[in-house]
Amino acid sequence: MPDEHDTVRVVIAAPLAPELCDRIAAVDPRVEVVVDQELLPPMRHAADFSGDPAWSRTPEQQARYDAMLDEAEVLYGIPDVKPAALARTVAANPKLRWVMTMAAGGGSQVVAADLPADALERIVFTTSAGAHGVPLAEWALFGLFCGCKELPRLQRQQRAHEWPTRIVGRPIEGSTVLIAGLGGIGQQVAKRCKALGMTVLGVKRQVSEVENVDEVHALADLDAIVGRADHIVLTLPGTAQTEKLIDAHVLGLAKPGVTVVNVGRGTVIDQNALIDALGSGQVGFAALDVFEREPLEADSPLWDLPNVLVSPHSGGLDHKEDERICDIFCDNLRLYLAGRPLHNVVDPGLGY
Repeated sequence: MPDEHDTVRVVIAAPLAPELCDRIAAVDPRVEVVVDQELLPPMRHAADFSGDPAWSRTPEQQARYDAMLDEAEVLYGIPDVKPAALARTVAANPKLRWVMTMAAGGGSQVVAADLPADALERIVFTTSAGAHGVPLAEWALFGLFCGCKELPRLQRQQRAHEWPTRIVGRPIEGSTVLIAGLGGIGQQVAKRCKALGMTVLGVKRQVSEVENVDEVHALADLDAIVGRADHIVLTLPGTAQTEKLIDAHVLGLAKPGVTVVNVGRGTVIDQNALIDALGSGQVGFAALDVFEREPLEADSPLWDLPNVLVSPHSGGLDHKEDERICDIFCDNLRLYLAGRPLHNVVDPGLGY
């Protein structure tokens, strides 16, 4: 816990608007915000924490940037959003105590940095979990509606100037949704699905009651309940335990024509198995914001399948995201200054 007279140096390692830097500095007189906008890449859009890929530092600028990082007690952002840069900074800076990652799933970046055990004990890593819950839940519902109301067919008919006699869509109300992952995003999805009159099933690592979820099951019981769902919404992080969790076997157990929405991580789905299931009609529609490899390969069949909606991992973005992430950091900064446990702490063993 910092002493009431100690200065806590917060170094801004990722692009952040000056007014939000000022918001951090205003948390407490003990907070010293160190930022040099000349050393940070320009943002192409809101929450563009990696910045313009065409931009680069000169060797002199890189040396200044590294020196700034090496004096931090707290880092706002993983340097250049690169695990290797994080590993360099951790090794060079024994004073570092806390790193805020920009991504809700920032734990994967911490794991990829392959930090030594003593560093993981010394430094707390937190994520922006909660900042993306509402926009991603909205996007997930958008995906469900696209599937139930047959958006691809409507688009094809509009382009062809066709006026069919009638189109019979599937109702949302009274249908059953299975949400895999009941963290902040999953809970926001559940809240909206429940409001629409859906039966909400959920799976999570450890079973416990979750508001707006009718039944909570263990992730290990996925096979037993997936066949009850008209829709599957995935909000899971990308870990060794969740890799290709939704494979050909699970998809084969699902209801024929099931809608699949993924706003978690692309590695949770066996992409080849999904492509096969979409082609056969076992999966009726898929709305995908994330993929096994990003950007999605230009020759991927997913681009051209008529029952797929491809989104470039932007379902959680809106013009307020920077502010929400900054506010999460500021709330944690108050806890840090008070010597209290932080929220959204990464468990390196779990990867999130």
